[in-house]
Amino acid sequence: MSESKRLRPVDLARLAGVSAQQVRNYEDAGVLPPAERTESGYRVFAPVHREALLTYRALSKGYGTTGAARIMQTVHAGDVPGALALVDAAHAALHAERTTLEAAREALETLTEQEPAELPRGGLRVGEVAALIGVRTSALRVWEAAGLIEPERERSTGYRLYRPVDVRDARLVHTLRRSHHPIDRIRPVLEGLRREGSTEALRAAVAARGEMLTARTRAMLRGAGRLHDYLDCLDGLGRLDGLDGLDRSDAPANS
Repeated sequence: MSESKRLRPVDLARLAGVSAQQVRNYEDAGVLPPAERTESGYRVFAPVHREALLTYRALSKGYGTTGAARIMQTVHAGDVPGALALVDAAHAALHAERTTLEAAREALETLTEQEPAELPRGGLRVGEVAALIGVRTSALRVWEAAGLIEPERERSTGYRLYRPVDVRDARLVHTLRRSHHPIDRIRPVLEGLRREGSTEALRAAVAARGEMLTARTRAMLRGAGRLHDYLDCLDGLGRLDGLDGLDRSDAPANS
């Protein structure tokens, strides 16, 4: 490697705004590709390490530090398909969360459009709730077994008693089931409604989460673009094969 292309740990550290020791840690962990060593055992970094560090930093903004590290480690182990599978999985998880948010928006719109029912103080029996929202009693029992609704039990008889909040939840479940949302997507919506305490609070939380997902998606796209360029860089250097076979263990820990 020519002297003009050599980089010290401190050079990379300044580039990323981290300590020189952190740069060494990145190389030890496989976030950076293996560095060459001088005869005295000191690390010698090159422009490819700068590209790797910038790629990791870009990925971290969308995939998180742990996710970005796993992607880079998998690349440097010579398993590009495996690294891309990690990228795919992260995007799939983001899509699933966005789908849940859409379900929440849909349910909230329906609840807003419906007139609240006048319910007796003591609550309603299962048959009365079924008639009110237009489902069979068996559906209510299935939803209860799945943990979606939690009616109280009358002490003397053990009969189910549905409070206004239970009827609200049953309406929401019915709305989402009619739109073919699976139960595992409905549960987070109900949990959000109960956590926030009102439909307006949940609406605000859903809007805020939607903005966060949009920002994260854009960050992931930027990171993925940077990863694409880095893979091209490695292809050009012929370094995708055998990266994991290089020994990192024989150099001084702080070199």
